[in-house]
Amino acid sequence: MRWPLDEDLRAFFLHCDGAELFERLPDANYSILSLEEIEAATSRVRLRDKGAREAASWYPLVDCQDSDFVLVDVAHSGGPYPLLDAYHETYPREVRRIVGSFREFLERALTSGNRFFWLEE
Repeated sequence: MRWPLDEDLRAFFLHCDGAELFERLPDANYSILSLEEIEAATSRVRLRDKGAREAASWYPLVDCQDSDFVLVDVAHSGGPYPLLDAYHETYPREVRRIVGSFREFLERALTSGNRFFWLEE
């Protein structure tokens, strides 16, 4: 990666290189990208950001389908890295922080019943 994995992400990627929660693709609401897929998806997300300066430290981590992603913000090295909601119709003008770490994201996702927990708040 072009950025160091924080402790949570390192533990996850040492265990598995990506995952789908609840459903398999193409029906998965939570498709955690592999390291290779993060690289590939980064160019797709960058095309949508129209060169927005603040997006330089944002990388797609979870594909929520329909061109929606959860991004990891690696601006502050060492982590934990916050995760952001990148809704395709408002990105990059409106990006909202979901949680402060991948660990918190995964815990909340696994108890969500396959719903986007950050949209219910």
